Amino acid sequence: MTASPSATLPAPTFNDQEKRTTLIGLLVVFLLAALSQTIVSTAMPRIIADLQGFNLYSWVTTAYLLASTVMVPIYGKLSDLYGRKPILVFGIVVFLIGSALSGLSGEPFLGNLLGGGMNQLIAFRAVAGFGGAALFTTAFTILADMFAPAERAKFGGLFGAIFGLASVVGPAVGGFLTDNLSWRWVFYVNLPLGLLALFLILAKMPRLTHRAEGRIDLLGAALILSTTIPLLLALTWGGTTYPWDSARIITLFAVSAVSLIVFLLVEARTKDAIIPLSLFRIRMFSLGNLAAFIMGMAFLGVILFLPLYMQMVLGVSPTKSGFSMLPLMGGLILSSIGVGQIVARTGKYKPWMIGGGVILMLGIFFLTKITTHTTLADLAWRMFVVGLGLGPSQSLFTLAIQNAVPLNQLGIATSSSQFFRQIGSTIGAAVFGTLLLNNLHTELPKHLPQLPGMQMNANNFDLGALRASANGSGNGPEQKIQEALNAQYAQIEQALNGDAAAAQAIAANPALPAELKALVANGGIQAQVHQKLTAQATQIANVLKNGEAGRQALLKSPQTPAALKTQLQALPAQALATPQAAAATAQRVKQGILAQEPAAVQQAKQTVLAQLKTRLNEQAKTLAAQLTNGMKEGFTAAMTRMFGTSIWIILVGFLVTLFVPAIPLRNQMEKAAPSTPATPNPAD
Repeated sequence: MTASPSATLPAPTFNDQEKRTTLIGLLVVFLLAALSQTIVSTAMPRIIADLQGFNLYSWVTTAYLLASTVMVPIYGKLSDLYGRKPILVFGIVVFLIGSALSGLSGEPFLGNLLGGGMNQLIAFRAVAGFGGAALFTTAFTILADMFAPAERAKFGGLFGAIFGLASVVGPAVGGFLTDNLSWRWVFYVNLPLGLLALFLILAKMPRLTHRAEGRIDLLGAALILSTTIPLLLALTWGGTTYPWDSARIITLFAVSAVSLIVFLLVEARTKDAIIPLSLFRIRMFSLGNLAAFIMGMAFLGVILFLPLYMQMVLGVSPTKSGFSMLPLMGGLILSSIGVGQIVARTGKYKPWMIGGGVILMLGIFFLTKITTHTTLADLAWRMFVVGLGLGPSQSLFTLAIQNAVPLNQLGIATSSSQFFRQIGSTIGAAVFGTLLLNNLHTELPKHLPQLPGMQMNANNFDLGALRASANGSGNGPEQKIQEALNAQYAQIEQALNGDAAAAQAIAANPALPAELKALVANGGIQAQVHQKLTAQATQIANVLKNGEAGRQALLKSPQTPAALKTQLQALPAQALATPQAAAATAQRVKQGILAQEPAAVQQAKQTVLAQLKTRLNEQAKTLAAQLTNGMKEGFTAAMTRMFGTSIWIILVGFLVTLFVPAIPLRNQMEKAAPSTPATPNPAD
């Protein structure tokens, strides 16, 4: 695919009205792109409940990010070759198609397409990501076309604020739509917003002249795909679906590594490389992208999983969990806009990059201290600190990179910056999703009570049950436990009625108490009643053989049943007058007692079952409380361990930021240089 040659053109110029209308259109596009990454988070518990597949939780986000990530450098190159506007319009259209299809996932008319609803959603989110890649990349590049770096800083802060707004309004809107309409509307809501953006771009934005010539590096794009997809699969499956040392995981890592090596070799020899390796000789480009990559990993871990913690542990609704992210948004918007204005005035960005990293690490550290008893107010100030730290990273790295590269490579430099940020977010979603599952494997067994038929781990972790218990909807662990205990009751009843298989199962169950097992062992209640009645009848018969003296002794004994006393009182004197008569009477009384065995057995069973039912109901309440608390404790412990890991990731990004060069911002738009590979000073 080759573009027609074009002469070297001066930087495009805009009048004030064109700048305003274009800026509004870009902000709508940017809001649309940012919302698509965050609006889904609060709907995910409901989506999983409907479509099933907790083990695929992170892939709903990962699929979108993966598709958008691999397309970012391609769109960047295309926008340099064919212009920003047609690429942006194409991206919006594809994004809207993917959003509409995502909302239809799991509908009956789709049947078992792609293996079911969850797989459909993942695939359709990838379609949306394929188009969404053009939104972020082209918006930032058009901003660079319109404004010089020094002026761009304040608008970059505005874009960062929009991203922060979307990061929190997205979960809030997603929660509101999920609670009041359906989770499907978190995808359908993109349609009117996307159509508005499409109108503004088509009707109001001038067609920008493109400055470069060359061809699309299709081989480079394919190698990016073959590098990132196996890497993400390995990071997602490792330690959960397959062991880390399994042949499948090792092979995926190997394929990714080999593809990366081939990519570097190919790009070094390709004139129109999708990511020109010459750009990496610019110190700001290489270090800035590395830092943005690392910060991108940490950012998504917070945004994705905090709403999950609030719903699962604190028991808030999807709507409230979204609005509860407002403190994070406030901190992010405050720092993003404030830092943007300061950088626009001073031209110094590095101190704010470093300061943002320090504050971000501090905020994540505070999140490692959350517990099952943390209140929303206590969580709010922690999130505010995280937002303050995230703000500067949303725009400053892109601004600094754009400032350091030649103007004729602005598109590919901007797209590369977005690529590395998004590949960081994509890997972050996969890594943090895997960390959460691995931590659940470790933490849940420590906190959950042992309950027959309800063994729980990260693979069958019941989000719906935990959420229902947390918000008191009555559908939580209590119901699950009651169902398990009812099944246990039915099995005991079968064993009491002579079911040998049920009796064996009860005897082999280590969780059941010994006294309960004794009720079904060695013939069960029937044998026990028979033994008791036989002993009682024999004893009474032996006493009656003593004649009238025996009868009087039985009448005085408190252990003699009342019904038997009535019978004894009614005996005529001649029935006990002689030893032979007394023996015959004793035998008849014994037979009468033994004849009551079936009724006695039935009564004993009913008494035992009634007592057992009462006991199981009480046990259900106790176990429900233990299970709910255990699930919350295990989930919270998994979350805090995950946040602890993210601190180390952010620390690496912070150390990289320390070595980022501080290049003065350009105050004027430059003229484009001929489209030749950059040969910058490595010290830049």
